[in-house]
Amino acid sequence: MRFRPCVDIHNGRVKQIVGGSLRDEKDFAEENFVSELDGAYYGELYKSRGLKGGHIIILNPSGSEYYDADCEQAFRAMAAYPGGFQLGGGINDENAYRFLEKGASHVIVTSYVFKDGLLHYDRMEKLVKAVGRDRLVLDLSCRKKDGRYFIVTDRWQKFTDVELNAGTIAELQSSCAEFLIHAVDSEGRQQGIEKELVSLMAESCTIPATYAGGISKMSELEEIKQLGKGKIDFTVGSALDIFGGKLSFDEVSAFGRNN
Repeated sequence: MRFRPCVDIHNGRVKQIVGGSLRDEKDFAEENFVSELDGAYYGELYKSRGLKGGHIIILNPSGSEYYDADCEQAFRAMAAYPGGFQLGGGINDENAYRFLEKGASHVIVTSYVFKDGLLHYDRMEKLVKAVGRDRLVLDLSCRKKDGRYFIVTDRWQKFTDVELNAGTIAELQSSCAEFLIHAVDSEGRQQGIEKELVSLMAESCTIPATYAGGISKMSELEEIKQLGKGKIDFTVGSALDIFGGKLSFDEVSAFGRNN
């Protein structure tokens, strides 16, 4: 069980946002925190704590006027901590290797594979061919609909027809190295974890998997440890004191090291 830190980038700035609020129109997001510091600062910070395997997420689409500025922030973070980050946001088979060359350990993919609401196996094969299974992370971030979890794409705005369940996880984990799974409706709200999702991950994932969404206090890390059977990693964003929250970054880092 490891703490995986994050660098979320939107409109050229390191931010923490309410996950379900993202809109491509006018590059809108409801903000919890906007940092005055750049990506390099966070790269150096995480490196100093030995926190490898965190993720950088570019939150603007590739057509946005801010996309190049987002990439610049990501490149600064990876230059400060080469091999320390995974990177996601607009990744496809043609641009994936560029980010690996810039210092990402893995690329994180959702929308390219789950296009128009469906899982495209041909696109998965292209990605595996482009970067290798061992450097590919699938982001299976999800939202509930009619009492079931469904994978969402396009910066969490669109539901797919692919239900996130034990069968889907079993099918996909042979094509990637890891899973990153945001509980989107809890992301950035600091209102508690989605226990059902953590339990599903623990029962179904046989490759490394990271849970994100809703963590606001240390007792919830203990819950993830118990529900996740000690094998589900976690990320914390808005709740951390380095992002304007009340939860101690040093305490969370120590918890990850000790567990």
